[in-house]
Amino acid sequence: MITVMGEALIDIIVDPDGEVTSVVGGAPLNTARTLARLGESVAFLGGVSSDAFGRRIHRLLTSDGVAMALPDLVEQPSTLAIAQIDEHGAATYRFMMEGTSAAAVTPELAVAAISPDCTAIHVGTLGLVLQPLADAAVAVVAAARPEQIVMVDPNCRPSVMTSSEVFDRTLTAVLTRADIVKVSGDDLAFMSPGVDPLIAATQLQARSGAVVLFTDGANSVWVITGAARVELEVPKVPVIDTVGAGDSFSGGFLAYLSQHGLHRDSLSQIEVLTAAAEFGIQVAGITCQRAGAQPPFVHELPGNG
Repeated sequence: MITVMGEALIDIIVDPDGEVTSVVGGAPLNTARTLARLGESVAFLGGVSSDAFGRRIHRLLTSDGVAMALPDLVEQPSTLAIAQIDEHGAATYRFMMEGTSAAAVTPELAVAAISPDCTAIHVGTLGLVLQPLADAAVAVVAAARPEQIVMVDPNCRPSVMTSSEVFDRTLTAVLTRADIVKVSGDDLAFMSPGVDPLIAATQLQARSGAVVLFTDGANSVWVITGAARVELEVPKVPVIDTVGAGDSFSGGFLAYLSQHGLHRDSLSQIEVLTAAAEFGIQVAGITCQRAGAQPPFVHELPGNG
């Protein structure tokens, strides 16, 4: 069982012409769906509303095979994100989140919801800035057992994280236990402004001691450890949009580890890390060729049809 903790929300997607559609979203939710579609046992740990949007979120999660770590829907309204898509397919976000369902997770609820069978914990995005969810993320990571893998994806959203003491404090706390940290170029530009992204990623590895996965858009993926730094090519694909691409990369990475019976002590092996990252690249590449966050099912991967 892999537990993915964070927000579930509705993405209101605005295309370059101002046309609007809506999809179920939230980076942690996308990661959980990716894992489930790849055949993994996964639980989503986050607040889901009892309103119409929340019931839509719940239906999608369960239809993909994602278990609900918190089985009860909450009374607060669903969290919303406005995703503006530019002419290159990249998204920027604004959030309507205060007093909404994503915030309805306390540390006590979260820690109690972690299954004894949990082998890996993934946290990130609004789970690092929205209270009390951020405190819950800190509590869950602090309570992680020695054998459990902890993966952190800051997935920085400047509109809510700029000058946020909660984000700074929460990120620092979870990095002390992180085994894997996934960051994009945008994340590094926000976290280390003015620093070359590869240098910033290397500094992050030294600061955290974790494996750092630096996803540099369509350019490459860097796997960085204390002993090695490997650049992996990203194959060119026809991009519809990049919504959910990084989330599906994270899901693919964790799925590879799980499918190969790999544990926390395997993360010292650069060959394992590069193979897992290459699988994540493959999964993300398929997601980029679809509108919205639609990660592939395992049967859609090459060689599994």
